[in-house]
Amino acid sequence: MNLDGFSMRPLTLELEKILVGGRVDKITQQSKANLTMTIRQPGRTFLLRLSTAPQNPSLHLLSKAPENLPEPPTFCMVLRKNLENGRIAAVRQHELDRIIFIDVDSIGVGGRIQTFTLAAELIGKYSNLILIADGQIVDALKKIGSNSSRVRTVLPNQIYQLPPAQDKLDIFSVDVEKIVERIQSDDSRLDKAIMNVCQGFGPQSVRETIFMAGLPDDIKISALDAKDFDSLKSALIDIRDAAITPTPCMVTDNDKVLAISAVKLNYLRGQVRTFETLSELLETVDEIAGSYVPPDKEKFSKLVNNELRRATNKITVLTEELAAAENADVWRIRADNLSTYRYQFKDHADDEIIVENIYDGEKISIPLDRRITIAANVQACYKKYDKLKRSTKFITEQIELCRDEIFYLESIAHALTTSATLADIDEIRTELIAGGYLKDVRKKTALSKKPQPLKFIAPDGTEILVGKNNAQNDRLTFKIAAPDDLWLHTKDITGSHVIVRSSNVSDETLKFAAEIAAYFSKARDSSKVPVDYVQCKFIKKPSGAKPGFVVFTNQRTIYVTPSINVELGMWNVE
Repeated sequence: MNLDGFSMRPLTLELEKILVGGRVDKITQQSKANLTMTIRQPGRTFLLRLSTAPQNPSLHLLSKAPENLPEPPTFCMVLRKNLENGRIAAVRQHELDRIIFIDVDSIGVGGRIQTFTLAAELIGKYSNLILIADGQIVDALKKIGSNSSRVRTVLPNQIYQLPPAQDKLDIFSVDVEKIVERIQSDDSRLDKAIMNVCQGFGPQSVRETIFMAGLPDDIKISALDAKDFDSLKSALIDIRDAAITPTPCMVTDNDKVLAISAVKLNYLRGQVRTFETLSELLETVDEIAGSYVPPDKEKFSKLVNNELRRATNKITVLTEELAAAENADVWRIRADNLSTYRYQFKDHADDEIIVENIYDGEKISIPLDRRITIAANVQACYKKYDKLKRSTKFITEQIELCRDEIFYLESIAHALTTSATLADIDEIRTELIAGGYLKDVRKKTALSKKPQPLKFIAPDGTEILVGKNNAQNDRLTFKIAAPDDLWLHTKDITGSHVIVRSSNVSDETLKFAAEIAAYFSKARDSSKVPVDYVQCKFIKKPSGAKPGFVVFTNQRTIYVTPSINVELGMWNVE
């Protein structure tokens, strides 16, 4: 979900008013798609987010500083070298396209002022950030060679070329009469005609214009009369004036973003929310869409899912082997019968013999290997029997180990779903390395501080802590919690450890904490989830147990339904 070129015009003006003249103090990178520029103005500091995330490319101010990658990538270092300590000379939009240029005056070699231009091309999956100097590309976030695109390449030392131009009219500089005339000459549907004629108009702007004109979306141009075109002209003027004094708007339905725009949208049914600035709108959309994914989160999720698939397949194979091992007596009976009747048959003569079972008198079929003698077949059957009997215990142990591994991997998979910071992911990385699932190829750079558990405040003021991964669960249960604190966990279901920091817990707080425990588990979308609770002094960690694994006694169980209030942020989370 992103703004169209029409709505980016007021966004550009908004950023220009705030940022021009500011000094670029610092440039950081949060992921492959997201960078942040810290810009200082007299008495104020602004954080400018530049995002090329395909689902939500944007350029806007942030209200709080994001966490950064421990090691800045190459493009970030190039921006630092050329732009830091420079002054922002201009923030401008290319016509009404989804391309915004940021001009930065920097002091170069010999004290000469050089102007660099950072082009933010916010065009869906083709979004990119390109640093330009004197019309030449210095570097790009996404380098595009001839193998990737036949139309336009983006490589260092090439001349920067704008994306192919379109023959459309700018509603802010062209008389609306001329725009309506061009629309009249189109023989398609009204919505497509407006899109073909008006520069920067996306689906939201087109539909809002048609709604303001009181016309249906799919009406043909040939079906419109003079009054309809007068209404369309008035609607185009109104939407143009609305963009000059913008009312940033977001329309949602059940927490799903349907549309965003610089003007208020009336054509859509849903919850309409307006904002003071377009930056505030875009930051809110980012939070709802969850567009920020910590680096390596997807990679680790894929790794864990592959390991889970492997362990599940292994259990299937082992179960089949166990079923065969439990039928070991079949081979002993074959061997005993073959040994009894061996002198009645010739060696190498038959593939199978049928005799009366010496144990029950019923007919029994015994397959033979003609390549060896009957005596050797007897020994082969006994050998198979002995092997299967020995393997029963081993296979049973392997199945139990495999089930334990699946339960453990599910706990890591659950932790990955709740991890939202680099520090959380780093703890999971350490756990995967310790478990032998991942090789340690990192540079020895430590994060500044350990991530802290989630903190909730119950209605009566009691503090409740929630571990976000196995390392935090262990630390929370055995180092942070007091012996008399209450410990909660979903019964036989993967989830987080929850600690109530009180020795005297009310029924209301107990239910509240149990709902939290159920919410932060695999049973989040279930009802009547069983949650065990017990004082921390009754919890032990077996020697050699995997992270997050505990045993406990004296527990009691409460059944709750996870509350949606957690997801909506209505609980007091610190």
